[in-house]
Amino acid sequence: MTVPDKGVHGPLAGVRVVELAGIGPGPFAAMLLADLGADVVRVDRPGGAGLAIDPAYDLTNRNKRSVLVDLKAPGGAARVLDLVERADVLIEGYRPGVAERLGVGPEDCHARNARLVYGRMTGWGQQGPLAPRAGHDIAYIAVTGTLGMIGAAGEPPTVPVNLVGDYAGGSLYLVVGVLAALRHAQEHGTGQVVDAAIVDGAAHLATMIHGMLAAGGWQDRRGANLLDGGCPFYGTYETADGGSMAVGALEQRFYDEFVELMGLKDVADARGDLARWGELREAVAARFKTRTRAEWTAVFEGSDACVAPVLSLREAPGHPHLAGRGTFTEHGGLTQPAPAPRFSATPTAVRSGPARPGADTEDVARDWDVPALRDAAPHS
Repeated sequence: MTVPDKGVHGPLAGVRVVELAGIGPGPFAAMLLADLGADVVRVDRPGGAGLAIDPAYDLTNRNKRSVLVDLKAPGGAARVLDLVERADVLIEGYRPGVAERLGVGPEDCHARNARLVYGRMTGWGQQGPLAPRAGHDIAYIAVTGTLGMIGAAGEPPTVPVNLVGDYAGGSLYLVVGVLAALRHAQEHGTGQVVDAAIVDGAAHLATMIHGMLAAGGWQDRRGANLLDGGCPFYGTYETADGGSMAVGALEQRFYDEFVELMGLKDVADARGDLARWGELREAVAARFKTRTRAEWTAVFEGSDACVAPVLSLREAPGHPHLAGRGTFTEHGGLTQPAPAPRFSATPTAVRSGPARPGADTEDVARDWDVPALRDAAPHS
C-alpha cells in the first residue's frame, strides 16, 4: 500500500487502481473508488472504448487519470503489468478469457503482484452456460426475475433504465467485493479475484422479496403487491398539469395524514380491504387530477404523509432539500451528482473532470514510476 497523498481527500487516498477501459458498470465502479480518493488510472485503448460520447461529458471518468495503451500491440501488456506491479486493485470488464489472451489475466497480474485485488465485472459471470455470450443490463435482470417484478399489471415489464442491473447489481457489488478483498490483502498479504456478475447482484437485490414470496406475502406477478405499484397508497399519480406525485404512505400514521390532506377520509377504511383497493386507487387518482404538481407539493410540504413530486433529471438539482444538502455539485460547468456517501473525517469531492484518453500519460509515468508509458505511448 502506498503512503496516502496528503493533497487528496477521501478514505481511499493512497490506494492505486488500474482500470482497463470498458463501458457501463466497470467505469462506474472505478469512478466510485476514485470519488472515495483512490488514484485511478484508466488504461484507454487507441480509438476509444466503444460508446459514441464525447469524453469531456463522460462523468463516470471523473476523478481519474488516463493513459493510452494498445494491449494488442507488442509491449502493451508489459506496460499494463508495470502499472499492476504498483497497484492495489485492477478492474476489467472483458468477456471471460479475453484478459488472459491479452496477457493481463489474474495469473499474469498476480505473478507480478501477489497482493493485487483483481476485480472482474461481467453480466453473466466467469462460469455458466451463458458466460461467453454477449448481453446487456436488460437481459441480465430479465433472467433473474427482477425485471419481471417491475411494471403495471397486464402490461409488459417496465425497463428501469440500466440502474438495477449495470449499476446496482453490477458496480456496487464489484466495489463491495473489491473493498472486502482489499482488507483481506492488507491483513494477509495475498490478493484474489473478485467475480462480480450482474446476474448474481440483481438476484441478490431481491432477497427480501424472495422471503416475502416464500412466506405467502408476495404474489409472483406484477402490480399486485405492496411495493410494486399494486398498492393504492404506494405508487405514482398524475396531476392536473401532466406532472406526477409519488405516494409512499405505508404505515398507518402516515396513511392517516395522507388521506386527511387529500380530503379522502370517507374512503380511508379501504386501506385494509384488498377487495376495495381498486375503489381507493380511483379516488386517489381522481383527487390528484384536481390540482397541479406544484399545488400538491405545497399541500404536503412539512407533512409526514410520505408524498413527493416526481422531478425530472434537470429539475432534481434545484429541489430545496437536495440543494441544501449539496446532493448535486458543479465542476467544469457540468452539473452532476456529488460523491456519496459522506465521511466526517475524510471528505470526498469531485477533484477533476472526466479524464481525456491519454492526457495524463506523463504524470502517471512519473508518479507511478513507469517510464515505459512515456517512452512508448501510442498516438490516437
